[in-house]
Amino acid sequence: MTIVLGTPTAGGVREAVGALREWQYDGAPMQLHSGDIGWNYRFGTAETAAVVRTWSRGGRILAVGMLDSPTVLRMTVAPDAFQDEDLARRLGEDLSLPERGVLPEGVVSIEAPLGLLLHDLLTKEGWGVDEPWTPLFRDLGEAVEDPGVRIKAIGPEQAQDFADVLRSAFNTSRPTREYWHAMSAGPFHADARCLGAYDDQGNPAAVVTVWSAGPGKPGLVEPMGVHEDHRGRGYGRAITVAGAAALREMGSSSVRVCTPSSNVGGVATYKAAGFEARPEIGDRIRKARR
Repeated sequence: MTIVLGTPTAGGVREAVGALREWQYDGAPMQLHSGDIGWNYRFGTAETAAVVRTWSRGGRILAVGMLDSPTVLRMTVAPDAFQDEDLARRLGEDLSLPERGVLPEGVVSIEAPLGLLLHDLLTKEGWGVDEPWTPLFRDLGEAVEDPGVRIKAIGPEQAQDFADVLRSAFNTSRPTREYWHAMSAGPFHADARCLGAYDDQGNPAAVVTVWSAGPGKPGLVEPMGVHEDHRGRGYGRAITVAGAAALREMGSSSVRVCTPSSNVGGVATYKAAGFEARPEIGDRIRKARR
């Protein structure tokens, strides 16, 4: 059967998210998670649908991708299709040919889980490996310790706190209170918990959003940030622990996150919160053709 590349309608994104939820399991490599699409809803429903790509055969979704930017695709594949030759060949073509509407000419990158046959094809076509990232995992089989600071659920009244912390944490002016409102209005917000850590004066020190893929599945941290005025005081560890506890209450079997290896402080924070670092991974990158 022919493999079909598609950009789903806003309603069709639900099917893609359903596939991503189904494909999560504790032994899986770091990969695109349903929560990644849930977090993207901060940009709007139509905007999120426009950046999702699916590859299907006989009506079944075999691969899902999400454009983090016009030149960066994050994707994964159904567990039983990692070594599917037809799928790998079609992915390779669609990701290499700008006219297919996935990635443009020039420098582009792909985040894809280890073990895909696609990696072999990309290597043959001259794709390299970009800067390393560190995947981190924490099992949630046992009760999670108390975070040791004041934790509060982030709701509409705290949307500005959420934005203020993220702007400071990532040194960007992009996050606004509308981020939280758009994300919470999205169709997958029931899978999320958004929490804030506050200091003794009631100032927001750190925030985290965690995403469940369903009971017995690994959850995701996306995003976590600490305000620059509160760094070095343990708030990053505390809010991450609180997020892990929230996921356990939702039935998640584990929690995962991936951060640039160059973010030494971030890696240390997650380790302090009980996460175990796994071997580094890197996006596949295609440099501009001469």
